Amino acid sequence: MDIYQAVTSRRAVRGFTDRPVPREVLERVLSAAAWAPSGSNLQPWHIYVLTGEPLAELKRRAGKRVAAGDPWDEREYEMYPSALKSPYHERRSAFGRERYSALGVAREDWEARQRAAADNWQCFGAPAALFCYIDRDMGRPQWADLGMYLQTVMLLLRAEGLHSCPQMAWSVYRKTVAEVLSPPDGLILFCGMSIGFEDATVRYIRTGRAPLDETVTFVEGSALPSHVA
Repeated sequence: MDIYQAVTSRRAVRGFTDRPVPREVLERVLSAAAWAPSGSNLQPWHIYVLTGEPLAELKRRAGKRVAAGDPWDEREYEMYPSALKSPYHERRSAFGRERYSALGVAREDWEARQRAAADNWQCFGAPAALFCYIDRDMGRPQWADLGMYLQTVMLLLRAEGLHSCPQMAWSVYRKTVAEVLSPPDGLILFCGMSIGFEDATVRYIRTGRAPLDETVTFVEGSALPSHVA
C-alpha cells in the first residue's frame, strides 16, 4: 500500500472483529511512528497500549458506568469551541447526520443515539486500544505534535492492513482509564484509539471532504504586489 492509498483509505472505523492484533505489528508501527515530527524534538506523547485482559477490564468498568448512567468526568481541555462558526458548524452537523443515518438512527431518537455513543467505550469491539497522554504544562504547539504523531500511527496501521478510530470520547471517562493505567498525576488524557481489523458487516457512510479551493489558497506566479519590495 503506497502512502496515497494509506491516506485516502484511512477513516474512523466503528466496528471491529475480535481477531487479535499481533504484538510485533504494534511494536513495528509505534517504533516507526516515533519518527513523527515534533517541535525541537520534544516528542511530547505518552502512549499506553492495552490488549487482552487489561483492555477487557477497562471495557467492563466503562460498561458499568454507562449502565449506571454515571455523569461524565469533566474534560481537562475544550473539545470544541462553545460556538462553532461557519463552515465548521455545518461540517459538524453533516457528520452527525451521516453517522446516525448509517446506523438507521433518527435524529430525535435520543436513546438510540446514546446507545450508539456508548460503543465508544467498548472500543467498537476492537481487540487493541491506544491511549495518548500529554504533560499538562505543555502548550498548544505540543498538542499539535500529538496530532502529527497520531496521524502517523494511523497511516502505519493502514500499511499493516489494520484500521483505527481516534476517540476524544475517552476524555470524559478519563478517571476510569486512569484506574486501569495508573498514569502519573502530571499527565492529561488527550484521546484513545481503537485498533484492529474492520468488521465489514457494520454499515457506514464515508464522510466527504471540502473541495480544495475551500481550504487551500495557492499564491504563485512571478508578479508581486506593488507594495512588496
